[in-house]
Amino acid sequence: MSFDIWALYVTTVFLFMLTPGPSHLLMLSNSMTHGFKPSIATAIGDLSANALQMLAAGLGLAAIIVASQHALTVIKWMGVAYLLWMGIRMWRTAGTGSRSMKSDISASPRKLWLQGFVTSAANPKAVVFFAALFPQFITADQPFFLQLFILSATYIAIDGSFLLGYGASANWLAKRLKGKAQVAIGRMGGAFLIGAAILLGLKSMRDTAGS
Repeated sequence: MSFDIWALYVTTVFLFMLTPGPSHLLMLSNSMTHGFKPSIATAIGDLSANALQMLAAGLGLAAIIVASQHALTVIKWMGVAYLLWMGIRMWRTAGTGSRSMKSDISASPRKLWLQGFVTSAANPKAVVFFAALFPQFITADQPFFLQLFILSATYIAIDGSFLLGYGASANWLAKRLKGKAQVAIGRMGGAFLIGAAILLGLKSMRDTAGS
């Protein structure tokens, strides 16, 4: 893969990332509520799902996922419901000043990882996106899987940088707010989760209407 093609790909992915998606809102929520270091597990969960989606795209499974419309719809709406439930719960807990919600999640990186994974996996059509994006930058005269690896690793690096940037910024803000502002932080985190659920829900409805 030539440097020019790779640079064009980096620019394309960077522009795509400028609009925050559900995973970025989730990262903001967890970093503000539980701290930057614990929220890294959320980013890893999101990128883990991305890696599987890119592998599926590379192996030509996009057509299978598109054909399984019923399963696709169920997975998407399960992800929406999960994020919505977590957001409402976080909002209510912050309103009562309770720390039970924070302790429940912060004590388990596995749960934060699962949130990131579910949020990304709730959009199985990402496989179709990758299947449409990658061929634009793959040439037939070079090893396919090497190019696939470069494109996938580059996407994960850029997405990971954005996720960590959102998380660090949110954590910086949270550390400077004290007292009653901590309740506002909890509610803001819940609002970000609810916002992520709404984004996924709207996308699911658009996908259903377009199918």
